[in-house]
Amino acid sequence: MTVRKKIRIGELLVQHRIITDEQLRTALAEQKRSGSKLGHTLVELGYLSKAGFLQFLAQQLQVPYIDLKRYQIEEEVVRLLPEIYIRRFRALVLAEKKDGLLVGMADPTDIFAFDELRRILQRPIHSAVVGEDELLDIVDRIYRRTDEISHIAGELSEELSEGGIDIESLLIDSETEDAPVVRLIRTLFEDAVQIGASDIHIEPDESVLRIRQRVDGLLHEQVMKEKRIGGALVSRLKLMSGLDISERRLPQDGRFNIRVRGRSIDIRLSTMPLQYGESVVMRLLDQTGGVLELEQIGMSKDMLGRFRNLIHRPHGLVLVTGPTGSGKTTTLYGALNELNDPAKKIITVEDPVEYRLPRINQVQVKSRIDLSFARVLRSALRQDPDIVMIGEMRDQETAEIGLRAAMTGHLVLSTLHTNDAVSTALRLIDMGAEGFVVGSSLLGILAQRLVRRICERCEEKDPLNLRQRNWVEAMVGPKARQIPFKRGAGCPRCHNTGYYGRIGVFELLRIDTPLADALRHGDSAEFVRTARSQKGFKPLSMAAFEYAFQGITSMEEVMRLSGQIDESASVTDMTAAVETAEEKVHAAV
Repeated sequence: MTVRKKIRIGELLVQHRIITDEQLRTALAEQKRSGSKLGHTLVELGYLSKAGFLQFLAQQLQVPYIDLKRYQIEEEVVRLLPEIYIRRFRALVLAEKKDGLLVGMADPTDIFAFDELRRILQRPIHSAVVGEDELLDIVDRIYRRTDEISHIAGELSEELSEGGIDIESLLIDSETEDAPVVRLIRTLFEDAVQIGASDIHIEPDESVLRIRQRVDGLLHEQVMKEKRIGGALVSRLKLMSGLDISERRLPQDGRFNIRVRGRSIDIRLSTMPLQYGESVVMRLLDQTGGVLELEQIGMSKDMLGRFRNLIHRPHGLVLVTGPTGSGKTTTLYGALNELNDPAKKIITVEDPVEYRLPRINQVQVKSRIDLSFARVLRSALRQDPDIVMIGEMRDQETAEIGLRAAMTGHLVLSTLHTNDAVSTALRLIDMGAEGFVVGSSLLGILAQRLVRRICERCEEKDPLNLRQRNWVEAMVGPKARQIPFKRGAGCPRCHNTGYYGRIGVFELLRIDTPLADALRHGDSAEFVRTARSQKGFKPLSMAAFEYAFQGITSMEEVMRLSGQIDESASVTDMTAAVETAEEKVHAAV
């Protein structure tokens, strides 16, 4: 059994010359102000890395340091300790041994926590040092709310069955926290936030109710036999969104805000009548962290510099393109956040307003009262703006107003649903915009996608299947056989998908004089040829291939993205991507 001893970690760090006396004094003062632990404070101040601190702590305590990102977790073993104690003591049972349990602790110097764990588990304990963030991430994924959701759903179904209670009258009396419908909705949101879901789908089927959550772009399904509760859920959500609960024949859109686990979550809700009832889709927007800075979007340093150059121009049009769910809005809000300045007036026209930003005049489009993009945009231009953001250029009228605003001294930011940057300018002309107007107004186009990251915990060498190997070898040649591609084998952390999290893939096209001339003359073939040969231009598939070469994503994801954009890369482009990726790998080493 490990013997607990109290150590003064700050003094030891100074003794081993890892930090200085002055840094320790600064950290202790900051710790007193913030209430955080000393190790967390030292890492936040940048005096040492998180892994470095944990390894030092383990060395001083003479216990192992375990990187949970690479540790194979056994769910049954973790469940030996109830969730409430895992969160309270920041401790996780990692393995059963003949002489006791191996328990990972974020703070093994906490003697009280160690003694309580030994009392609760009734077994000898051998401690190890683990990262707190990784520990909580594992708990969130193992202690899902699915069982609780099923239990409350059954309770609600029984309540609806007793005497044929009318759903609407039930809802009127369901304001208390103990009402089953309220608890079910709260638990649904807690589970979604816990696993990092971006959307919740509630779908009635012939004999079941399906609840699906989108995580890293993929839907995960829970099927419930209590189909009759769907009506109560939908009606309650409509009430929360201020919608008409008696209208079941037409689609409706609404929004509301909730607090889940200390976080403010904006919910965008959409209903649609189906054959067996009403479907609800809710997009979860976490307002707690605020809008991402451009540095956090995921662009390379070189591309970020070029994109910044475009958005800091005094006038012109900058477009961000890609399909739904590709991160366009996140990028645009990052740009607006950087441009937000007391000296500039910024007006946005959105449908819907996703994030609320101070000082920026944000207008919500409302088609029911004919408050369209074009109508709001015409009025917005009379409000003396310096910068205008248009949520989406959906039609010819909106595109033409935006282009002419860009020509008359305004910086205009907007989005289009197109496959890549090269086709976007031609899409504007297809919408009815004149070539000379597009050529004179358009500054640049950023196309983007999200690809899934390989789960670090279960990553392994990827031998590639025949189709993938042929595709890469056709582009690169025999050199492809030496590239160390990876994939995820699948584990509990990534729900056996092999992927955990996503990363942005970007393609930036700057409209220079040759490209503008091609647009003015309506020469689409010349425009495409010149764009693809532009210095510094890298197609989306090449950017994704660099990630695969570096082991960040898999060739499966690269080929999925290449199939989406219907783009065949040239041998020169692919070879250049390999060389660029090699340079990054060597630089990292």
